[in-house]
Amino acid sequence: MDLRERVNTALKQAMKDKDQGRLATLRLINAAIKDQEIAQRAKADAAPLGDAEIMAILARMTRQRQESVRAYEEGGRLDLAERERAEIKVIEEFLPRQLSQEEVGAAIDRAIADVGATSIRDMGKIMGKLKERHTGQMDFGAVGALVKARLARGG
Repeated sequence: MDLRERVNTALKQAMKDKDQGRLATLRLINAAIKDQEIAQRAKADAAPLGDAEIMAILARMTRQRQESVRAYEEGGRLDLAERERAEIKVIEEFLPRQLSQEEVGAAIDRAIADVGATSIRDMGKIMGKLKERHTGQMDFGAVGALVKARLARGG
């Protein structure tokens, strides 16, 4: 079952269970997927979104909610922070398990070795290899800095 089907199945189950919080989050996921498809239609390639694109949407939604949690906590709005955390839990059900710091380090080392990287010029190749293998499993914004650090000290 592909990711879109899993989301729709969960949506139907939430309707049956009358779980309003979960249902609202699943509807947000569906809306984000549909928004992305509409944006794609404007381009020449109107193919439906694949699992990789949907995972990227879900990862972005998770990051946005994590930022909101921090902002709400700083502002003393713990009720809103808790609601965002509940949404994160629902979204993360559809994402693969996040890699630990050690696993991320090992994946970077493996990608550097596979690409044969020797300098910062190989950064794009390394990031491409990591995205190919680990989409949805790591924060590529943070990983970029780690890759740069490894390349700066000579691989």
